[in-house]
Amino acid sequence: MSTHPYITLARDSVGHFLNHHTKLPCPDPLSRELLMRSGAFVSIKKKQQLRGCIGTLEPSEDNLAIEIIENALKAALHDPRFSPVSVEELEDLSYSVDVVRPLEKISSTSELDPIVYGLVVRSNGKQGVLLPDLEGVDSIEDQIRICRDKGKITDDEPIEMHRFRVDRFR
Repeated sequence: MSTHPYITLARDSVGHFLNHHTKLPCPDPLSRELLMRSGAFVSIKKKQQLRGCIGTLEPSEDNLAIEIIENALKAALHDPRFSPVSVEELEDLSYSVDVVRPLEKISSTSELDPIVYGLVVRSNGKQGVLLPDLEGVDSIEDQIRICRDKGKITDDEPIEMHRFRVDRFR
């Protein structure tokens, strides 16, 4: 089974940096899909356990290829929940890439489904984000609670909600 180009790019980005101490150059030429601009999350797991996950809701780079390269490095080296990935771990890591579709502002929890939609919760300059279809997130209430926790938003603070879909590649 061949690996999707997005996964290859994320894996190569981390491996190249850990082995050569330089960023992976952007491939050239790029496919039409990698030339587009989009937010993207890169998740790294080791033996089915999360090892890092960082991403962008909206594009911050010139193309999706650079977005994936940058977010893979941030997930591997700068996720504050984990120590940086080491070169010794590389062969034990698996990657997924979530390409983010545009955010949609919603006014009711009835417009949510934690399997289908990710969630952004905002209040007073704080923000919590949760990707869709995550193990252990089984209800809309779980989704909102986790987003509030991530954003350090208390239960009594009013929130603005945005949902989003992703195209997930593993």
